[in-house]
Amino acid sequence: MNAAQILLVDDNEDFRRSTVWMLEAAGLQVEDFNRAAGLLARLQQLEDAGVPLSDKCVVTDLRMPDMNGLELMEELRTRRLSVPVVLITGHADVTLAVSAMRMGAANFLEKPFENSILVETVKSAISEPGSALRNPQAAKEKLGRLSPRERQVLTHVCAGKLNKTIADILGISVKTVELHRANMASKLGARNVQDLVRLSLGYE
Repeated sequence: MNAAQILLVDDNEDFRRSTVWMLEAAGLQVEDFNRAAGLLARLQQLEDAGVPLSDKCVVTDLRMPDMNGLELMEELRTRRLSVPVVLITGHADVTLAVSAMRMGAANFLEKPFENSILVETVKSAISEPGSALRNPQAAKEKLGRLSPRERQVLTHVCAGKLNKTIADILGISVKTVELHRANMASKLGARNVQDLVRLSLGYE
């Protein structure tokens, strides 16, 4: 991982500086940009120079001025710039993050998150590209362990809805929703919302 490079895009300067420091402290090389346009120009420069992108990972906030994370991913695809993308989102952005994963994002992290989780995520995105391959049958078998009500809760969780909203929609208590979420996590071996989204999209 010595040659691994993170290309960080975030318009929040304080967050960007602290994240650069944290990633560099973990032994990763980092270039940072305050706009997606700067990142695209840099990637194109590397591509034109024949520099492989296989040891690089883009880490981008989902909501940014000028070009958001989804638009950035679409532009990367248009330019045929093959590089893993990790999205950073707020809770209300989960629905958009699901769309990004459908487009091939390696992962998404919901704020707030532990520094170590970001380091682990970007290293995995670079060193284990095959981990993002879809395995619909295996995912279907796992999802088959859920009760009909748990499947309903899962659908709303993956749509980014809060527990209270899910409770109102299904006509059950918030505590019951929390219980269903705990049961889902146990049955599926899911550690967080990202894992639930992955399974719902067919990633084993």
